[in-house]
Amino acid sequence: MEYALPTPAAPLKIGTRGSPLALAQAHETRTRLMEAFDLPQEAFEICVIKTTGDDRTLIDADIALKTIGNKGLFTKEIEEAMIDRRIDIAVHSTKDMPVEQPDGLVLDVFLPREDVRDAFVSLKYSGIADLPEGAVVGTSSLRRRAQLQVKRPDLKLVEFRGNVQTRLQKLGDGVADATFLAMAGLNRMDMTDVPAHAIAPEDMLPAIAQGTIGIEYRADDTRAAQMLGKIHHTETGQRLAAERAFLAALDGSCETPIGGLALLDGDQLWLRGEILSPDGQMVFTGERRGAIAEGAAMGRDLAQELLGKAGPDFFKAVAEG
Repeated sequence: MEYALPTPAAPLKIGTRGSPLALAQAHETRTRLMEAFDLPQEAFEICVIKTTGDDRTLIDADIALKTIGNKGLFTKEIEEAMIDRRIDIAVHSTKDMPVEQPDGLVLDVFLPREDVRDAFVSLKYSGIADLPEGAVVGTSSLRRRAQLQVKRPDLKLVEFRGNVQTRLQKLGDGVADATFLAMAGLNRMDMTDVPAHAIAPEDMLPAIAQGTIGIEYRADDTRAAQMLGKIHHTETGQRLAAERAFLAALDGSCETPIGGLALLDGDQLWLRGEILSPDGQMVFTGERRGAIAEGAAMGRDLAQELLGKAGPDFFKAVAEG
């Protein structure tokens, strides 16, 4: 071995947000590293870093992400800590990650993917079709808002932020009749008591990389790269190569509703993608099938097809709208 393993005296520092889900993901990462190298828990230190997106006042006020900084809201401070060498690696929900990394940082390690589906959550109703006309639905996701407006333009949509506990409290307080969460987060926190109903991808195509834990490290940190290589899940990486290439060729921000999902079947990959206008009035979909090794190329090609369908002014109109 060309590097010294972490010890209780010199632990590997794992950066994470402080939400219950973020901590669950950091703990899973730590457990996998402990098992891969037969190390004690004390050889790892979980470092909680508060990000702009975790600001309680912004969450309570349901301020839309696009008005205060988009995806970088959940990563900027963590990545700064890694660049400053205050932490060694960072654990993220990959769907929160921009497709372009800051100079010197790498995101190419992924843990086995959880359930990719969205969950419909309501204290009174069991699905979108059960909502009465004019019901209030809360979500901060532009993708979910647009997809919902395609299906149910009669519904009233309101901004809705916070972790699972916060959102359930808001439902109980009558802020909305229903909301959406990711099944993966509920599963990782073992929250079987949440009134959630999974939505098939055919009915609501998930966000790019939904259900995936991504681990970021410094490009010059050979030890981190080699250690993380032991817990990287190859199939998840292959799926995300296609999905994130699709996203990168379109628009890597949170300002455009984009859905996509890659599945493996033997040595073949099936990629589906869609882009929508925020009001749900325009929807463009497509798919590709081919060799796994061509996943990234298929992602870029599918993006070009959808851009061709949408027209050159689609993203400009979305940004201005």
